[in-house]
Amino acid sequence: MAAKITVNNNGPLKIEGEFEIFDANGNKYDLAGRTVISLCRCGQSNNKPFCDGSHARCEFQSQVIATILPPPKPKV
Repeated sequence: MAAKITVNNNGPLKIEGEFEIFDANGNKYDLAGRTVISLCRCGQSNNKPFCDGSHARCEFQSQVIATILPPPKPKV
């Protein structure tokens, strides 16, 4: 199954399916076989980039609705 990303209202990004996650240096996270994880959006997690539920404690607010992105600008 291709990766599916769900942006949860007032919460994390939920990723399901087959995916890999890398840090800024190109090192791959060991996800221990997980096919579902949540990534922090509130910035308060003690286990970044993964969600630890801090969004509920800090009352993170972010309502999301899918929109259409404009086409990318041509590279010059």
